[in-house]
Amino acid sequence: MADPEAVGRAFLDYFYGLFATNRAGLASLYQDSSLLTFEGAKFQGQQNIIQKLSTMPFQKVAVQRDTVDIQPSISGGILIFVTGKLMPEGEVQPLKFSQTFHLMPTPSNSFVVTNDLFRLNYG
Repeated sequence: MADPEAVGRAFLDYFYGLFATNRAGLASLYQDSSLLTFEGAKFQGQQNIIQKLSTMPFQKVAVQRDTVDIQPSISGGILIFVTGKLMPEGEVQPLKFSQTFHLMPTPSNSFVVTNDLFRLNYG
């Protein structure tokens, strides 16, 4: 298996790079069985997930990762937990967030997101 730490960090660079400016470009990371829980609302499937991510109330956002924890999962995937801040374009206060990803390998030696959990952290 590939080094989970290296795969996880490369995934995060790619994911948050697209999340910042082109969320529709994230479609290849999800499949029809993928699940997103966003602030308690559940979305399943590539089309529903990208629809949710693409209709957020901002077009561009800066993402700052404060902490990143990465572990191999016993199912052969990679579990990633991130805390950080989002700074939507035109806003003055950052939004604290936490996000968890479960990545699974594909037959073509890449990874897809099977689970994605996102929460804003208030307080």
